[in-house]
Amino acid sequence: MSQYYDMGDQTLWNPSNGASRLFMSQVSVYQAELGLPSGIGPMQADEYQIDPSAFKAFVDALLAWHRRMSHAVMAALSEGFVATVLVLAERAGIEVNWHPADLAESGELNDVQVPTALDSPEGAWAAALRQKSRELGRFMAS
Repeated sequence: MSQYYDMGDQTLWNPSNGASRLFMSQVSVYQAELGLPSGIGPMQADEYQIDPSAFKAFVDALLAWHRRMSHAVMAALSEGFVATVLVLAERAGIEVNWHPADLAESGELNDVQVPTALDSPEGAWAAALRQKSRELGRFMAS
């Protein structure tokens, strides 16, 4: 058994039920963390329709949140989810915002533990996340 993540008539991902259940649990967590809807769902007949504009807003906010993350454990916990979402965005043809304007303006760091991505150059952070997303995408059947 599997489920489908579709945008219109295009299937972006066709994971097993277990992978889909775990992913959607994480979607709920990050919707609450960001205060934004993901644009995914609800499931109907083993299918999740993705709203492109809501999903883009969610992906951009997720990337900005992840980029500001300075807590090593939280960054590690979120990295796989962020990479998975980036695969879906790429397959949907969504241009993501890798350089959010609010990052420089906010300067706000919550849950600070130890330096992580903020210590690395912007290009290195984005390159590492893009690489993780490309690697993961090979295992995400569409």
